[in-house]
This record gives sequence, C-alpha cells and structure tokens, in this order.
Amino acid sequence: MIGKSVITRDEDIRLILASAKTIAVVGASPKPWRDSGSISMFLIEKGYTVYPVNPNYQEVYGVKCYPDIKSIPAKIDIVDIFRKSEEVEPIIDEAISVGAKCVWMQLGVVNERAATKADTAGVKVIMDRCIAVDHRALMR
Repeated sequence: MIGKSVITRDEDIRLILASAKTIAVVGASPKPWRDSGSISMFLIEKGYTVYPVNPNYQEVYGVKCYPDIKSIPAKIDIVDIFRKSEEVEPIIDEAISVGAKCVWMQLGVVNERAATKADTAGVKVIMDRCIAVDHRALMR
C-alpha cells in the first residue's frame, strides 16, 4: 500500500520532472545490464545534469561518480534511488540533509517509513515508479 505522503498523480509527477534540473542517481552502475546506468544516460540525453552516486566507482558512463549525496558539489532536485527497500532510509536522511526537493524510489523500491520521514521534512516522495517510464509517458 502506498501512503498518503507519496505523490501518485501524473500531473504532479510531470511538474516535478519539468522543474528538475539536477538528479542524483544513487546506486548508479556502469554495468550495461543494470537499469541504473542506462536510466542515468537516458536522463542525461533528456537534458538533466546527472550525478551518479556509488562508492564503488570513479565514474559511470564517463560521468564522475560520487561516493554519497553530500559529496555532490551542486543543489539536487531529485534523488533517484536504485537500492533495496531496506537500504533506503539512510539515503533519505542524506537527501533531507542536503535539501533535495524530491526523492524517487525506483520500481520495486518501497519504504513507507522513509517516505513518511521525507514528507515530514518537506521533501516530495515518489515511490515504486520508474523515472524513465514516467518521463516517456508524461514529458511529450
């Protein structure tokens, strides 16, 4: 079940995508079979400034990779999370601490407690949705 704090209306999601300029992709990977890398590239092609976040890599598809969100030298609009549901809460805490506007938990990632924490802090929450699928559907 998706809680009250989670944004689900297409128009609200479209507005978030339209206003965002910077996206941190947590769990980004250079492995071609991982969605996190291909979606990072998709977002770059759509004009967003993407900051891959993964302490295991120096770069992802030629883009400098950061060990954590707080290391990114820019204001972040969306934190796009490609991690297991049980690993989301510390990422949400970090997103709140840097003043991110929105946290986006990818398809299959659901954490009600973390979503409530973000919402309480004034951070918009999208959960269990693919940012690339929504972009293709809503940003024509």
